Amino acid sequence: MSRKSYRVKFAGGAGFELAGIIDRPDTTAAVPVLVLSHCFTCNKDLKAIVRISRALAQRGIAVLRYDMTGLGGSSGDFSQTNFSTNVADLKAAIAFADSEVGDVHALMGHSFGGAASLAVASECSSLLSKDSSPAAEKKLGCVIALAAPSDTSHLASLLLRMNPAIEKDGEGEVSIGGYRWQIDSQMVDDFRSHRLPDLIANIRIPTMVLHSPVDQTVGFDHALRIMSLINQTEASETENSDPAQSKPLCSLVSLDGADHLLSQHAHDIEFVSDLTAAMVHRHCRP
Repeated sequence: MSRKSYRVKFAGGAGFELAGIIDRPDTTAAVPVLVLSHCFTCNKDLKAIVRISRALAQRGIAVLRYDMTGLGGSSGDFSQTNFSTNVADLKAAIAFADSEVGDVHALMGHSFGGAASLAVASECSSLLSKDSSPAAEKKLGCVIALAAPSDTSHLASLLLRMNPAIEKDGEGEVSIGGYRWQIDSQMVDDFRSHRLPDLIANIRIPTMVLHSPVDQTVGFDHALRIMSLINQTEASETENSDPAQSKPLCSLVSLDGADHLLSQHAHDIEFVSDLTAAMVHRHCRP
């Protein structure tokens, strides 16, 4: 399908204005809507994020990609952000997409953005378990985690190894992706405070985990853990039912030979886009 794209601005969860781009099919027909979240210190203009978003639009899915607080074209101080603000920004992006494009049907996140997407999917699962109405059932159909971590504490540990002054002095600089970033101790404290594995285990919507076995940034063990947390809980809840009726909620796709940013091989992005589009069209109805 042909695509059209346009820039948007909206209020983020931390009170700052966020910048976004909507890539959508050039049609008046109703289409599934997906919110795409970027990785730690990245932005909506990362090559992989841009190409995936545009590819999904050409495959009949409207996508909102956006910059979290303090990154890209969004306002705010990055050093004062954390996982809590990431989740708040994602919720704000969902609310904006609901009003601007239509009900959001799917979430997709890369790396730390994937962690935020899983956390919000968990919250949506909790709401769905309390509300069996047709409106609740159609709200969120699936979540896709690309190279996502299974916890947030590992990033806190990594940042402190890069610069112990963050904890000792309350702040410090680290080098990520060739850029210097100011990190405040509150960010590390917030990362440590979350229990993401508990949230992941609560997810009750179809989930797809895409991860490379040779990812040097977030190890493949995180993908295995995410899948295990979701599917083990599902199995325990259905252990007294007919095994033939039980089915795993989480699927794991190995991105053989891919790097963390999907920057080395163009076919990796095409593969991810094809699988994501298939997942969304299967589980989401506009």
